[in-house]
Amino acid sequence: MLQNRRVVVTGLGALTPIGLSVQDYWDGMMNGKSGCAPITYFDTKNVGTKFACELKGFDSSKYIDKKSARRMDPFAQYAMAVAIQAVADSGLEPEKMSEGDKARTGVVFGSGIGGFSTVYNQSVVNANEGPNRVSPFFIPMMIPNIASGYISMHYGFRGPNHCVVTACATANNNLIDSFLLIKNGFADVMLSGGSEAPIIEIGVAGFNSSKALSTRNDSPETASRPFDITRDGFVMGEGAGMLVLEEFEHAKKRGAKIYAELAGVGMSADAYHITAPHPEGTGAILAIEMALNNAEINTEEMDYINMHGTSTPLGDIAETNAIKKVFGEHAYKLSASSTKSMIGHLLGAAGAVEAIASILAIQNSVIPPTINFENADPACDLDYTFNKPKERNVNYAMSNAFGFGGHNTSVIFKKFAE
Repeated sequence: MLQNRRVVVTGLGALTPIGLSVQDYWDGMMNGKSGCAPITYFDTKNVGTKFACELKGFDSSKYIDKKSARRMDPFAQYAMAVAIQAVADSGLEPEKMSEGDKARTGVVFGSGIGGFSTVYNQSVVNANEGPNRVSPFFIPMMIPNIASGYISMHYGFRGPNHCVVTACATANNNLIDSFLLIKNGFADVMLSGGSEAPIIEIGVAGFNSSKALSTRNDSPETASRPFDITRDGFVMGEGAGMLVLEEFEHAKKRGAKIYAELAGVGMSADAYHITAPHPEGTGAILAIEMALNNAEINTEEMDYINMHGTSTPLGDIAETNAIKKVFGEHAYKLSASSTKSMIGHLLGAAGAVEAIASILAIQNSVIPPTINFENADPACDLDYTFNKPKERNVNYAMSNAFGFGGHNTSVIFKKFAE
């Protein structure tokens, strides 16, 4: 039985392909900015997709000393950066916290893949130079849970600490675990989200082989086009997002600003296919319904859904079908959008940065757009906020994230009212 403890959001941190802070990210969305461009990280002559949504201008030295950075995979560097942003934003002062408070503050933060470039680079070293030349930091650099470990060590937070890995549902699952830990009294404050740095040659090659990526090489900036009938796959992105979740009375006592309340969560499995969604969205339906029930709200109260909306031919239709099944006629009255049209698909970090977009939609009473729409798909017939942001009062916002393996997650944020 869940305890009657409210969970609120008191801090945010974001690194995205359209902005390296929460404000820059929001400004990029409001301007309909595309973060997609030709790949600069490696020579793309041998891969089918030659573009991605890379971070532009990220400098790890703003957050981490150079020696430590050399011993961290990029995904962990990104994680540290958003943690530092979010803790500063929250007004928490770890250096002044008692040991008791630190024991009640935890980190549940994930990555869908972890140290992808580290695995690749050290595999090359092993093949070319032999096992004795493999870095002693190889294992800690590649494991996905190292990010949550680094963050806890940086601040001395000794509360619950782990990493959920569920492909593209990863960040949402970490938020859900953090919500449940606070709700059930295991912690008062949780740092939670996800990070990903997947843009390497073998990563692009793997997704190309599975026919998942767009190959619109003649127009990268318009390649991510969710719900458009000409969509041909998702665009790989990288970055990280962090939310500071806090028990309401704890936040109130320290006078914290509150962005929104995390009101309900839902999880399910498709039990259908390793990569394809169920065409009727049956698993998504279960997750959405669970989140609504957990939040104790009616379908008519939902104002905005930040859809998973990957720009894949099957996925966009399956999610649309799920929303229509759950919300009925109200599905045509609520606003929806896919911010992946601007930032690409951040895989294990997607849920976190999209949760932030949902929270900012509540804060600013504006729906972020789905850019690059040109041609209607009769199977995608909701209000996806095409091409331009739209002013709308948002009391409830849902953020969906679904992952390979059939993992489905939904989280609902509520406009805060004491």
